[in-house]
Amino acid sequence: MPLTMKIVIGMVAGLIVGVICNNIDSAFINDYVIGGLFAMVGKMFVNALKMLVVPLVIFSLICGVLGIGDVRILGRVGGKAFVLYILTTAIAITVALFLATLIGPGSGFNMEGVDTSGVTGAEAPSVWDVFAAIVPTNPVSAFANGDMLQIIFYVIVAGIAALMLGEASAPFARACEYMNELMMKIVEMVMAVAPYGVFCLIAKVFAEQGIGLFLPVLAYVATLTGALFLHLFVTLMIILKVFSGLSPVTFMRKIRSAQIFAFSTASSNATIPVTYQCVTERMGVDNSVASFTVPLGATINMDGTAIM
Repeated sequence: MPLTMKIVIGMVAGLIVGVICNNIDSAFINDYVIGGLFAMVGKMFVNALKMLVVPLVIFSLICGVLGIGDVRILGRVGGKAFVLYILTTAIAITVALFLATLIGPGSGFNMEGVDTSGVTGAEAPSVWDVFAAIVPTNPVSAFANGDMLQIIFYVIVAGIAALMLGEASAPFARACEYMNELMMKIVEMVMAVAPYGVFCLIAKVFAEQGIGLFLPVLAYVATLTGALFLHLFVTLMIILKVFSGLSPVTFMRKIRSAQIFAFSTASSNATIPVTYQCVTERMGVDNSVASFTVPLGATINMDGTAIM
């Protein structure tokens, strides 16, 4: 059975088991099954995915930069990827604003009795501060804290420096290629338990919150889902067809495991290993391009977040 189907079965089974557990008033189930087993397995699975992200990004990016082999070509690939990511995010915001204005989720919602006195929005940094923060003051600290933009910046600089050193970097390149293959093997090991991790994550949510959690916010959920589907199946597929000539149906079929995985974990970074595997092994994208664009896209291409 394909891994994608196993994950879908895990999600559906988790939803059913979670709803059943929510309707069973049992201290043993609440404490030892939901709060114990499900919480432990789900957290271990998400932690295992996050464990992969930083080393995978480091070695895949270095291999990508060295694989492209020319700083000028790297600049063209990086420039096109950056413009595309910013463009799709801007379109996502426009789609979301249009649907929100059209449907008006939350209009007429009764806020009486809801205490909002302690709720304050975080102050957004200026665009200058955002760009300045890309350059790390301490790369080791960036690696330890998982600051992806800083990690990507430093690794690209290191890769360019290795390119400039020429033949002297050959042993370094071979070592990075080995480490990249090693990380992909670890990805396969972690993905083997993905259906069980997804089952526990979904079961825990529905066991604790119940299916009724989604009823009061149904208009918002419908608007959000509509915006996401419109952006995915219309906007992005038009861009895919226009700029690549690829079949949207074929693309969706080959990328579906990454999409299902992203939906079940709600994490772009955690999905990097699956996305990388899909585009290189199922779509035939060159490792040098995928190694550069996949981690960059998971960090700066925030279409879903923009829509929400």
